[in-house]
Amino acid sequence: MPRLGFIQDMMDVKVLILFVTARVNYPVSMQEMYELCYQDERLSYFDVCTAIPEMVQTGHLCELEGGKYAITDKGRETESLTADSIAFSVRQRAESAVARFNRKIRRSNFVKTQILPREGGDFSVILSLDDDSGNLMTLELLAPDRRQAVRLSRLMEKKAENVYNLTMMELLDDEDSL
Repeated sequence: MPRLGFIQDMMDVKVLILFVTARVNYPVSMQEMYELCYQDERLSYFDVCTAIPEMVQTGHLCELEGGKYAITDKGRETESLTADSIAFSVRQRAESAVARFNRKIRRSNFVKTQILPREGGDFSVILSLDDDSGNLMTLELLAPDRRQAVRLSRLMEKKAENVYNLTMMELLDDEDSL
């Protein structure tokens, strides 16, 4: 009986890995690679863990600091020749996963939070929002305990744009009356 799904052998795994790494804008860990490539139920984490070191050895991928991987020129060349062999549905899902990943990483580069203990036992939560041209806003808030400081930090990471937009609207709202 024929096996269903795009992934039939290790070569299919490697073709999919090249396809994904050619489209990510940032180096990826093995776990991130698996999550981005998991567009076919036949793919296992062990397939990815086997394929990546082999692809590093053949020069299609390079290993960077922190256990991250990136595509090489040789990998890009091979990917351009093999990308058409990926099933259309798998390719579409992989491209969507990569687009979400790229947006998430790009956004995390622009939203920074820092928690600093203060003398009285409370904490300063420093929140900053940047864009391509530089810092848009830096805000320091006082939190009475670490739990609330962590919560403020997490919420800022989720709602940074809303905080910035509300602040700008509030400050600029009365500009006409001045």
